Amino acid sequence: MYSITDMQIILSIISGILVGFSLGLIGGGGSILAIPLLIYFVGYDHPHIVIGTTALAVGINAYLNLIPHTLKKHVDYKVGLEFTIPGVAGVLAGSELGLLTPGNDLLFFFSFLMIGIAIYMLKRKCVDLSEIQRKVPGSSRALTVIILTGLTVGFASGYFGIGGGFLIVPGLLFGGGLNILQAVGTSLLAVGTFGVITAARYSLSADVNFLISVLFVSGGVFGGWFGSKLAGKVPKRKLTQIFAIIVIIVAVYIMYQNYTAVLHL
Repeated sequence: MYSITDMQIILSIISGILVGFSLGLIGGGGSILAIPLLIYFVGYDHPHIVIGTTALAVGINAYLNLIPHTLKKHVDYKVGLEFTIPGVAGVLAGSELGLLTPGNDLLFFFSFLMIGIAIYMLKRKCVDLSEIQRKVPGSSRALTVIILTGLTVGFASGYFGIGGGFLIVPGLLFGGGLNILQAVGTSLLAVGTFGVITAARYSLSADVNFLISVLFVSGGVFGGWFGSKLAGKVPKRKLTQIFAIIVIIVAVYIMYQNYTAVLHL
C-alpha cells in the first residue's frame, strides 16, 4: 500500500469537494476530473491506483445518491438491472485490459475520452424542469439498446475508472423508455455497480487506496450539497459550457504530459 502525506490528505478532500461541487452544480461530468485531480493536484502519481481508487469513490458516491432517488421512486430497478448485468461483463473486460495497459498510455487514451465527453456536454441541451416528468417523445423499451449501451459503458468504466453517467442516461432514455428523472435515478444503480466491481478487480492487484476513496467521498458530499444549492441560481447552460472547456484544457495537458511515452511504444 502506498502511503500519502498529510498535505495529500487535505488535497484529496479538496479534490472531492471540487468534483462534488461540479456534479451538484451542473448535474454530471464532474467525475471525469477526478483522475487528473488526484494525479496532478494531489500528486498521487500511480495511474492504476488512481483509476482503482477513483472507481471506488465514484461507486460509493453513486450508491449513496441512489438511496434518496429510490425513496422518491425515481429508480426503475427492472430496467436498471437489464442495463447493469450485461454491463458487468464489460467492466470485467475493461478492468483487465486497463491493468495490462501501461499507466502513461492509459492516461493518454483517457485524454481523448475527456475531449469526447466535453464535446458531448457542449452539444447537449439542458433539460427544462417543466418537462422532467414526461417521457422522451417516441421512447419505448428497446432491450438491445440497453444491453449494448451497458456493455459499452461498462467497458469504459472498467478501463478508465469513470462513472459513465453521461452515456448511461441517454441509453436509459431511449432504450428503457424512461423519463429524464427516472433515467438519472436509475443510472446510479449502474454507476455504483460498475465502480465497485472495477475497484474490486483493481484491489486484487493492490491498486486501490481506500483512504483516498473515503476522503474523496467525504469531500464530495459537502461539495455536492453546496453545488446543488447554487444550481438554480446560475445559468446552467453557460456553466456546462465553461466546464466542458475546462475539461478540454485539462485533457490537452494530460495528452501533452503522456504522449512521449506512447510514441516510444
